[in-house]
Amino acid sequence: MTACDRIGPHWRLLAALCVALWPGMAPAENGVAPGASPERPSAVELARRNALALAPRPKRVVDLQVFRAEQTATAADGTRLKLTALNPAANGWFLLDVSWPGAEPEAYHLENPAPRTQGIALTDGPDPAIALTGAQSTQHCRPWAGATPQLATARATGLPFAELCGGRLYLRNRVAGTRTSLERTAEFLRDNVAFGESLVGFVKNTLYKDRYLASGEILGTAEAGRAAEGLGRARLRDDPVMYTTMTFDLVGANPERMEMGAWYAVEGAPGVYASALHPGMIDPAILRAKDGPRTLDGIESRADVYLVGFDLSLFEIGYETGTEHPRLDWSPRPRDRTPGLPGPDGIGAPAPLAPTGLLPPSAARRAAATFTGGFKRSHGAFRFGPRALENHGYHYGFVVHGTVLSRLQPDLATFYVLTDGTVGMKTWAREDDRLLPRIRFARQNGVPLVAPDSATGKGVPGPLVANWLEGNWSGSAEAELRTLRAGACLRPGPNGPFLVYAWFSTATPSAMARVFQAYGCDYAMLLDMNAIEHTYVAVYTPDGEGRIDTRHLVAGMAQIDPPSRDGRRVPRFIGAADNRDFFYLLRKETRE
Repeated sequence: MTACDRIGPHWRLLAALCVALWPGMAPAENGVAPGASPERPSAVELARRNALALAPRPKRVVDLQVFRAEQTATAADGTRLKLTALNPAANGWFLLDVSWPGAEPEAYHLENPAPRTQGIALTDGPDPAIALTGAQSTQHCRPWAGATPQLATARATGLPFAELCGGRLYLRNRVAGTRTSLERTAEFLRDNVAFGESLVGFVKNTLYKDRYLASGEILGTAEAGRAAEGLGRARLRDDPVMYTTMTFDLVGANPERMEMGAWYAVEGAPGVYASALHPGMIDPAILRAKDGPRTLDGIESRADVYLVGFDLSLFEIGYETGTEHPRLDWSPRPRDRTPGLPGPDGIGAPAPLAPTGLLPPSAARRAAATFTGGFKRSHGAFRFGPRALENHGYHYGFVVHGTVLSRLQPDLATFYVLTDGTVGMKTWAREDDRLLPRIRFARQNGVPLVAPDSATGKGVPGPLVANWLEGNWSGSAEAELRTLRAGACLRPGPNGPFLVYAWFSTATPSAMARVFQAYGCDYAMLLDMNAIEHTYVAVYTPDGEGRIDTRHLVAGMAQIDPPSRDGRRVPRFIGAADNRDFFYLLRKETRE
């Protein structure tokens, strides 16, 4: 009998998680030398932690980390230390608690910049240290020691990421993230004015409706340049050449003349491609199918849709929360709320964790692209339908570096990355919780736009695409769903999974589903909507001088990048902390 067997039949889910956890995850999966990670918790301790994480009571964010591993030590001078690996399999985030003699305890949020190759552990004895174990050697570091500890110096910098131990660790500091005037105004109304949410909704549904509508001219038989080979084309009734306002440089083509539905390589960005179309050009067999979506109206039929594709054989994907969003407290939408709880998971803020809204400096040199994440917490739960009345309204969950900040909920569209690099999208189910020990990143946002048919496996429209009330698609009470939107999908590519980010200048969920179907997507989900800053995407290429050149999908996105002191724009999410969450793609490092 194994330790996992002793959990018993009444804890089937936890037993499955234990089996996933037990075979020595972190050292084997991350390539870290044995003994480089803290000892894993016992089966009995896992059961106790799981019960606490699920209990309807106020708790700490660390209490949600069922698979955490803790080490303690006491130095000769009486300094007490505790190092917590929040998810040993992900090996990314750690909490270091330090209690100096005669002083209040301090908690420090540490990040491992090399989670796949560097193990982190706390040694014992009278002179404890953080052991940083790589493939060839181990370095010992004591950032709490000395008259002016490294930890104090790093915290005093006020930087989102401050180096420790010669750059082999980062201290994450809480900072303020940048935001646009539109975001500041909307948040002021929501947080400080009675009926502020209604005011914001009125503005979005009147002044901002179709504000970003673009409809490129059809150019007939104009020369469209050279399309990328091997990626196929969208299923259209016709493939005319269209004018786009896309600002990417294309290989062998001009963005002002793109053949609808074709893919074009982006200049200087291997593995990145661009495409464009009008939804009204989609194959009638897709548009007229009686499978849920509504008939497209005349405006969204001719509205520009721009897509960016990524060959995932060349990239790693990550996710980072913003300095403020998504929050962890209650959304005002659901009616199923527990009095006395600060949020649906029993926590209302991430402290002592420090969200930065910024890519770590160690990853910036490999940055290939970023795009904004999903809804804020205020919109990230259900107001209507059965989901509003149970499970606290199904608040959308998210996980960063294996650390659960908001628990993943069943029946929600989920974009996830495992510790072995596997990328997936699926409608989360309770049995998928067996993946939790191996989840590195995850973000939920509503219900699916497209999901595999249970009989054929082919991507078909999600069951709630045309249901404004139960789909939580946002929009007006009159179901005026047409607005600027962004979404993402996964589809097969010539080298494995192919990620598509799509920007809809104005569209309903029905139009989004039809576009993703036309491009052969297996699964698709809504990300965010209503404003350029919420549908932002940028691609980065080296400029030859040790810096990166930022290329935005459309010109207006460049104005979202914050200005530096010299007036030049700093790349959002890479050069300045941001209040919103985002996904990022890193170019894989070549290994000889």
